[in-house]
Amino acid sequence: MASAVPRAAKRLRLTNTPGYVCTDCRRAFAASTQPRLQQQPPPQPPPSQHVGQTAKTTHFGFETVAEELKASKVRTVFSSVASSYDTMNDLMSLGIHRLWKDHFVRSLNPGIRPTPPPPRPPPPPPQSQRILDIAGGTGDIAFRLLDHATTTNRDPHTSVLISDINPQMLAEGRKRCLSTPYHATNRVSFLEANAEDLSAIESSSIDLYTVAFGIRNFTHKATALREAYRVLKPGGVFACLEFTPNLANPVLNALYKRWSFGAIPLIGQLVAGDRESYQYLVESIEKFPSQREFAAMVRETGFLVPGDAEGGGWEDLSMGIAAVHKGVKPV
Repeated sequence: MASAVPRAAKRLRLTNTPGYVCTDCRRAFAASTQPRLQQQPPPQPPPSQHVGQTAKTTHFGFETVAEELKASKVRTVFSSVASSYDTMNDLMSLGIHRLWKDHFVRSLNPGIRPTPPPPRPPPPPPQSQRILDIAGGTGDIAFRLLDHATTTNRDPHTSVLISDINPQMLAEGRKRCLSTPYHATNRVSFLEANAEDLSAIESSSIDLYTVAFGIRNFTHKATALREAYRVLKPGGVFACLEFTPNLANPVLNALYKRWSFGAIPLIGQLVAGDRESYQYLVESIEKFPSQREFAAMVRETGFLVPGDAEGGGWEDLSMGIAAVHKGVKPV
């Protein structure tokens, strides 16, 4: 008898059925909820910053972004660092960038030394150069070019057009120009433009095109080089001063990388309150072509590259931390 009790209990549990639901009630409930479900749009996925499979991409430091986004992201970076840009360059390079820039300008020897007039015919009109300084918003290179032309070559007529994609950088340049002897002259002008589209500048109208520590931020470097070639006169000079991604000496290269990635973003955070922008600047150096690769790009644009016969085509500075690239537009 006792053994029959568990069996009965099992039968009771097995025969436990769900409660009865009226068919009419079920239909009425379904009909009442269906309009609300139809009115609600299907959930949309959150906006993504990931690049679509069909979009053309490029690098923004170590990040991969759509090509059309890079210019605006670079503009944001330089808007953030404009007021402290040269101070940060002093700290990042321990002031060496000023020596590089001075050497860069001296090697270009801007300006045209006046020739003595002949004894009888009227003196010829004064000769001068028209210089385009790209990504030169703060005027650091432009004012050096004018100083050299004026003091070394005694040329008071050579002028510089400072072009930059970033209005904040240009505003900083205009402010600094007020403290130079050139602010009341027509020797300095400013242009907000993308280096990949210099349609505001006539073809074959520039004697010297300079870009210092800027071309690595361009989305399409080959396009910018073609624009440089277009605006230069035959015989005009393209000159670029830029950081290099690697030093030839592996030990020094390792130390340089540790300094770049460890110290520079931290300095940016402490001095400018902006770690991310300076992290990008360091990463952008890593993504820039090597000296040999960039010299090949200059050559492929159509420029004659000095030093090609010696297997070079560039000049390393400070053991290769930076390099000067030049190209001459054929006459």
